[in-house]
Amino acid sequence: MDRQPARVLEATDVCRLLSHTKNHRHQQRNTVIILLSFKAGLRACEIAGLTWQMLLKTDGHIADHIQISKHIAKYGSGRHIPMHADLLKALADYHLTIGRPQEGPTILSERGGHMTPRSIVNWFHDAYASLELRGCSSHSGRRTFITQSARIISKTGGSLRDVQELAGHRALTTTERYIEGDRDAQRKLISLI
Repeated sequence: MDRQPARVLEATDVCRLLSHTKNHRHQQRNTVIILLSFKAGLRACEIAGLTWQMLLKTDGHIADHIQISKHIAKYGSGRHIPMHADLLKALADYHLTIGRPQEGPTILSERGGHMTPRSIVNWFHDAYASLELRGCSSHSGRRTFITQSARIISKTGGSLRDVQELAGHRALTTTERYIEGDRDAQRKLISLI
């Protein structure tokens, strides 16, 4: 049986997911987890392995980009991801709340160490189950990020190659597999034929 790819979420579903964190412990940390997935396209292993050194400028403030080091990235594909404004704000708030550390894990477990990739996967699973969002997994944020990026990249003067680099994919064909088609655009296209 073929496994379906993780579902791409609509903006309203992402808002529901973010609202869901308000009713639980570790609201700021959990908001950062969601935004790292949906606004930076990070994998669960990258979220779990992220350190403050990858996020901070030399003055100790949050940088305007994320520097994913090759040791936490799949296939050693480290990369530089510009910081989305919502993620920057959430990270700055979280950083301040936990005492402005300059090193160590960004996403803290209950015991104060790195959360494991499995813990990130489980966290998303539980959140989606609570919200009854079917077909979603920890990869849904990444697929949503890549799909949205691919749909609007031409408006920025970029190309699918830029999306590939942000995703950290070795091959453009891998990036293409992540992109979900736009049903409304397809209907409009057919009506013009």
